[in-house]
Amino acid sequence: MVGSGRPDAIENITGLVLAGGLGRRMGGVSKGLQVFKGRPLLACVLERLQPQVGALLINANQELQQHGRFGRPVVSDADSDFAGPLAGMLAGLRACGSDWLLSVPCDSPFLPLDLGERLAAALVSSGAELAFPSCAGQAEPVFCLMHRRLADSAAEFLARGGRRLQQWQAAQNHVAVAFDQPGDPQAFLNINSLRELQEWQDHA
Repeated sequence: MVGSGRPDAIENITGLVLAGGLGRRMGGVSKGLQVFKGRPLLACVLERLQPQVGALLINANQELQQHGRFGRPVVSDADSDFAGPLAGMLAGLRACGSDWLLSVPCDSPFLPLDLGERLAAALVSSGAELAFPSCAGQAEPVFCLMHRRLADSAAEFLARGGRRLQQWQAAQNHVAVAFDQPGDPQAFLNINSLRELQEWQDHA
């Protein structure tokens, strides 16, 4: 296992909520700040992620003051290109004080409560440096537990013009973890539009 801190110890993991996108499909507004069941989406995600990690960070590139009101450090991408989730992950890898970083998107209010535990177990058993879930044969790469030593690799990939997160992940020592029977069938649901937001507001 790389590094001195094991990923199956919560104190060795920093959580990162990715809220740095432009929210184009949401009408150009910050997704995490949109109200879902009476609270901002970001608050719902933070609540589910907090018990799985030690420290918590938020990646945001606009409305920084509003994101800062959630009481967690806000880290921004290194540039203003809005280069996608990997750029946000890199910001988290550079800022985290632990060996491991667990990233999740800000628009997934039903993320698994055992996400970190199951990804960490796979890392321990495989010796990999990066793990992400796979559900019904579909990779969920933004939900990612990775070692902070991967920061340089991510930076080099982005500097070469790379943008596809899965392409970068495939080049790392990685493991995909089957979540074929998650506790909630909507565990990896992304709310991408205002219409979807309204639909899920009313979902039992």
